[in-house]
Amino acid sequence: MGSPCHFALFGLQPDFRVDLAQLAARYRELAKAVHPDRFAHASEREQRLALEQSAQLNEAYQTLRSAPRRALYLLSLSGEALPLEATVQDPEFLLQQMHWREELEELQDSADLDGVAAFKQRLKGAQNELDERFAECWNDPARREEAERLVRRMQFLDKLAHEVRILEERLDD
Repeated sequence: MGSPCHFALFGLQPDFRVDLAQLAARYRELAKAVHPDRFAHASEREQRLALEQSAQLNEAYQTLRSAPRRALYLLSLSGEALPLEATVQDPEFLLQQMHWREELEELQDSADLDGVAAFKQRLKGAQNELDERFAECWNDPARREEAERLVRRMQFLDKLAHEVRILEERLDD
């Protein structure tokens, strides 16, 4: 692996549970140190290096601050990367996805802002529950399959939360 581990960049041990405020503070500190503007009068090589370090730092920060991306990254550290478009053998969750989508569609059709807020709260609760379940099993090779299933669920909920924010903004206008 050519580049240092995302966690190592921030002086952290690989773990799913991350103090996001501490991560953001450390990011700002490191970003200042490698900001390309600081190297405006440096050699071309130093400027290029600063740009690469800045890009690497940004990528690491974006990965670690997002629970689904952090989970996926942790699994990639402990084994082969997850196939992006793997067929999901998770009928129970597929059914849940359909219910959520239908409910979101109804909220959109009725332009129910209070309903969207309640939906968003339930979604946040489901995300927190998945985060906790993943935190318990990600580092156990015997539970790798469960961890992968949880990551796929996390990715779906993250995408759904994004759609909810878009709907909220549209209804708020």
